[in-house]
Amino acid sequence: MKPFLKIVSLFFLFFCIFTKAQKTPDSVLIKKAKLEIYDNPDKAIKIGEQLLKNSPDVKTSINLYMLLSTANIAKRNFEESLQYILKAKELSQKTNDPKSQAGVLISVAIQYQQMELFSKCLETLNEADQYIARIPEKNPEKYIETAASHAIRGMVYKSQSNSEIALEKFLISIQNYDKVPVKKTTYSNMSVVYYNIGYCYLNLNQIDKAQEAFSQSINYARKNYAKSLEAFALKGISEIHKQRHENQSAINLLLKAENLCKNTGDIILNEGLYKELAENYLAMGQQKLYQQYNKKSLEMRFKRKQNELKSINQVIDNHNKETALKSEKLKSYYRYIKMGAVLLGCILIVILLYFIVKIKKQNKKFHKEIQQMIRNQ
Repeated sequence: MKPFLKIVSLFFLFFCIFTKAQKTPDSVLIKKAKLEIYDNPDKAIKIGEQLLKNSPDVKTSINLYMLLSTANIAKRNFEESLQYILKAKELSQKTNDPKSQAGVLISVAIQYQQMELFSKCLETLNEADQYIARIPEKNPEKYIETAASHAIRGMVYKSQSNSEIALEKFLISIQNYDKVPVKKTTYSNMSVVYYNIGYCYLNLNQIDKAQEAFSQSINYARKNYAKSLEAFALKGISEIHKQRHENQSAINLLLKAENLCKNTGDIILNEGLYKELAENYLAMGQQKLYQQYNKKSLEMRFKRKQNELKSINQVIDNHNKETALKSEKLKSYYRYIKMGAVLLGCILIVILLYFIVKIKKQNKKFHKEIQQMIRNQ
């Protein structure tokens, strides 16, 4: 179950980073590209790349890089997605907008959470929280980013099999989303969080609460016509039926979920659906269907692992670059300190020589005066 519990954070990324509307001439195209992310990510990427060529300002460029990152996640091109989000992070450091800086860092944290680099993820969230604290109170962005931060922390704890703490984080996330005035911007986010809540209750063997949470996830997914999110929630409910040995009911839900996401090309979602279908068919003694879906599940898993490996290599390269840059800064810092120490030493030596020469001259003068006094006697 674990490989699939972490997946919903991808969909969390799809929605949490674009809740800020931009009043620019290209806003309609950006909105259109966002709507194409699920069913036609290639089209979203094409629109994003065209807009990026004539991007009028830094903030718009940041949003476009985040759009391209998200569209590549939809295609499971994690390596390219990471490259775009790191470009967005680099640009955000040139602005004084805490909302943009927090949003980008949260998106980076999601990337790290996906690759199970949990310490790096939490470190990035801590950095994001510093910018969130600078967003004015009662600003909707503060609630959105705070909710996102707690949701990702919850995903980390859930991945570490700490469902109680994860549940606390997810409930705080929901509370903050409820404070956002325009509810429509949070529907998909809340669908993802409720999906995670459902699995927390499932892990705690609180089946009725898990069923309720998955149902909430479906309701919010439907409000934003997010078929992939609905498919994930259906998969969650199917696991409840599987635990109750209601395998045919579970299969019916999984087949419905498979039909919902047939045009998305989501490797990870398909892997989860195929795995669950294989296990249910096996429980019903249908060996042929079990082998068919188990083979599909293994194929999806192989593709996922390949993508994750590329992403990790990219993270390592980026970490090495950051380390080299920090090392160079430290070298420059100590070089300046060394130069300053040498310069200060030279100044002190000059001052010391000056006083030595001055004292010698005074001594000679006193010596002459004393000699003169002796002669006069």
